[in-house]
Amino acid sequence: MRKIENIILVIATVMAIATSTVFAAPNTVDMNQPEAQQQQMSKQVRHELVMLPYYGVFDNLAYKIEGDTVTLYGQVVHASTRNDAARRVARIAGVHRVINNIEVLPPSSFDDEIRVRTYRAVFNAGGLYRYAMGSNPSIHIVVNRGHVALEGTVSNEMDRRLAYIAASGVPGVFSVTNNLQVDNGRRY
Repeated sequence: MRKIENIILVIATVMAIATSTVFAAPNTVDMNQPEAQQQQMSKQVRHELVMLPYYGVFDNLAYKIEGDTVTLYGQVVHASTRNDAARRVARIAGVHRVINNIEVLPPSSFDDEIRVRTYRAVFNAGGLYRYAMGSNPSIHIVVNRGHVALEGTVSNEMDRRLAYIAASGVPGVFSVTNNLQVDNGRRY
């Protein structure tokens, strides 16, 4: 019983920390609109995604802008995050259509345990803790039926590989997909 209480406490703590986090993957823009208008819309979409209240380190969102249509992609743990993302983006001036292709991950205590163990393993490995700091972590951990995907950006190839190795060593993980991108111009 005490072990279950500890697991619940750890999950609650991790979720509280992760609640204020978000990362939107690089976006694609359509060149039919003036570049300044596209950039402004892209900033607004990103801002709305960053401000989602329940979007965290265990979720991943991306978007694509084509004219006045915004397509949302990714995976989230809670259906409310999916709905909030579409609703907020739809309110942006110049957006006339939102295509919501965000997947809601199935509820699973098995996946919840893997999320916590992977979080600990990745952010305790080497100097990777710095990627979890702040309100916008650059590494996201998406767990779907025991399969882990690492999303986001890191500052060098060594950190990318270290995160993959750490996630691969987590008990119960069936596979790890490393989608981390190296971004040398970003400070962490």
